[in-house]
Amino acid sequence: MGIKRNLLFGAIFALSFGVASAAELVATASVNVTSDTAATAKNMAMDEARRQIIIDTLSPYSDSVALCDAVAHEKSSVLTTLIASSGIKGERLSDTTYSANITMTVDRNAAKNWLVEKDIQNWLSVDGMGAENESVVAVSLNDRLSDWARVRRIASDAGIDLNTKSINGNVIYFRVPAARRGALTIAMREAGWRYKNRDGVLYIFK
Repeated sequence: MGIKRNLLFGAIFALSFGVASAAELVATASVNVTSDTAATAKNMAMDEARRQIIIDTLSPYSDSVALCDAVAHEKSSVLTTLIASSGIKGERLSDTTYSANITMTVDRNAAKNWLVEKDIQNWLSVDGMGAENESVVAVSLNDRLSDWARVRRIASDAGIDLNTKSINGNVIYFRVPAARRGALTIAMREAGWRYKNRDGVLYIFK
């Protein structure tokens, strides 16, 4: 029987930056999959959720284009080793359909090793490689060229060096010294930008 799939992903980020050994990479995917049997549908749902969660949690820490390509071509058995724990809520099954909210925690050390093995540029900290002196900032740009030039000028005027790490669409991720995060926030606010802190990541937007 042909396989029909309908996957709806709602990724909820819980990306923590701070003491490397305490940080977690967690996301939730809502899945609804139809196949020839419920068991097959569940296996497909777990695999798809795993792939999406790995992409969602690791994209801000790596070259997202290379990451997506690597995940798409990686064996499910290998990706399973990157998951530290998982949980399922709202599980529903019929003869051919499986749906649930699947939450997974990505193992930081295993993910780092895998990214390095795949030669994917990344700045994911692991135990013994503390990132506690740096903060991650994500800037959402309406006009990527002109807005990014303004952000860089604002930061430069405040004496802050932006360490750009990744560009994903109109969102640019970079790191700044933790001691300068407050100064950057003030400078951006005075220039008319808004911001919010979510799980340790500073999001700046207009």
